[in-house]
Amino acid sequence: MKTVILCGGLGTRLSEETTVKPKPMVEIAGKPILWHIMKIYEYFGYNEFVLALGYKGEVIKDYFINYHARMSDLTVSLKSGTARYSNPTAEDWKVDMIDTGALTMTGGRLLRLKDQLANSGTFMLTYGDGVSNVDIGKLVEFHKSHGKLATVTAVRPPVRFGELAITGNQVTQFQEKPQAEVGWINGGFFVFEPEVLNYIKDDSIMLERAPLEALAKEGQLMAFHHPDYWQCMDTLRDKQTLEELWQHNKAPWKLK
Repeated sequence: MKTVILCGGLGTRLSEETTVKPKPMVEIAGKPILWHIMKIYEYFGYNEFVLALGYKGEVIKDYFINYHARMSDLTVSLKSGTARYSNPTAEDWKVDMIDTGALTMTGGRLLRLKDQLANSGTFMLTYGDGVSNVDIGKLVEFHKSHGKLATVTAVRPPVRFGELAITGNQVTQFQEKPQAEVGWINGGFFVFEPEVLNYIKDDSIMLERAPLEALAKEGQLMAFHHPDYWQCMDTLRDKQTLEELWQHNKAPWKLK
């Protein structure tokens, strides 16, 4: 089963990093957040990816073209122009990188992948800026069980500021940025049937607007509830939070 990752946005709220690279290439612990997302899927046995590129997509292409060399010890003969990998450790991934336009909306990016997806059966899709410990295996199982066209992973958003429990003037509990206990939001980590592509008309369509609204209205959109960890990287503070979790061996999305 193929996994589509939307990698083309401008990432304007993280402009400290995204002036020179696309948002999915912003690093956590020395690896792009895109790599972290792909490792989540790999853990559950999914290693075929389609990356919908846009803004500074060449940075992502360069990263994967040179990935084998980055991950291995390398001996290069300058005279002959040959290279030998001493201990290749690169992941067993197949990665299609497709230019879907610099200003294309999320739905339009998916539509531009029609040739790669229309005849490949059920596929998954997520954003290139969010990590989670969602059980992809159970997500796919849930999608197959209900027989509808689309499944979205519903998550509880992280609280942006520290949460206080107060009795009178006494703080009885302080918790830094917990997950909200009420409300569900779109956490990405979708599973789609190819027919979903028929709900997208052109480049200007946002997946989260007309297509998903229509699917919901027709009873074709189901929610897989994930009350555990989920975090998107919208701001520099989010990046720093993810970095701290990884450095202290407390990263919930690190599944192995």
